[in-house]
Amino acid sequence: MASAVLHSQTHLRSRPIQAGHLRAFEAVARHLNFRMAAEEMALTQSAVSRQIQGLEDEVGVALFLRHTRAVELTAAGMQLLQAVAQALPRIDGAVRHIRQSAGRKHVSVTTFASFASMWLIPRLEVFQRENPDIDIRIDASDTAFDLELADIDVAIRYAPAANMPPSARRLFGESVTPMASPWLLNSNPPIRQAKDVLGFTLIEAGDAYTPHLEWLTWRRWLDSNELAHAHPKRWLSFNYAYQMVQAALAGQGLVLARPPLVAENLANGDLIEVLPGARLHSPMAYWLLVASRSAVRPEVQAFGQWLSAQAALTRITSGEGEDPDLVNDLD
Repeated sequence: MASAVLHSQTHLRSRPIQAGHLRAFEAVARHLNFRMAAEEMALTQSAVSRQIQGLEDEVGVALFLRHTRAVELTAAGMQLLQAVAQALPRIDGAVRHIRQSAGRKHVSVTTFASFASMWLIPRLEVFQRENPDIDIRIDASDTAFDLELADIDVAIRYAPAANMPPSARRLFGESVTPMASPWLLNSNPPIRQAKDVLGFTLIEAGDAYTPHLEWLTWRRWLDSNELAHAHPKRWLSFNYAYQMVQAALAGQGLVLARPPLVAENLANGDLIEVLPGARLHSPMAYWLLVASRSAVRPEVQAFGQWLSAQAALTRITSGEGEDPDLVNDLD
């Protein structure tokens, strides 16, 4: 008899947890109150209590400490809450997207914020005009999603070649170079050599001196031009690349800009590369990755082909002009 009970308990604790129990658990953990959780879920308090008890039976340990007027998460409860708090919103988001896009073609894209605002979004109207039946969803954040697990079709990543899988397609490479607005250049002494930039305000990212962004800094550019101990007229720092470029467009100083992200500003003359021969190349590049489960969908293929075509134009406009499949090993 005892062995049968033990077998039943072992089987119970090895099977997947019921999703309804997790909803109740998350609500109680958030409110730390059974009554408030029950009101939110439109259930009776006893029903919520039974769900929590059932979950604890399945897990095999207590998740809450019951006090007279309140409840408290145990260490096991806090551990479970960390997972549930991430999983439920993702499930809800996926269901919401499925409902919204029922019967419509769509492409989900993830990329980092500066690339989305400076390169992707300004060009997206062209794709939408040419493909009015395809919805585009953009997640602009620095979170690197696992394409095999997340509800994402396409990722645009920023990394050295060594960090990319063989399936990644290189869109374009990167360099940094001093740029300024024509207005600023016309109202100041000409810039003919590297040391002339010291007479201007130099614009850069406030977090540029973290190790993985060090190559973006004015200090690295000055060092490479034999100005290791020189200092400019003043510094102007921002949190985002978009803000830095906006400040340069407004004539507030020189920005060490990345040509691919400001290719249109260069082409129309809103920004001028002040020392074309002083570009500093970086090991970074922009890459296109497609989730394996999404690669066969025509709308994803169309978006990938459009991205590649836009990247080719950017390589020409920014002066790169190389084959995206030929990657230089830059240190």
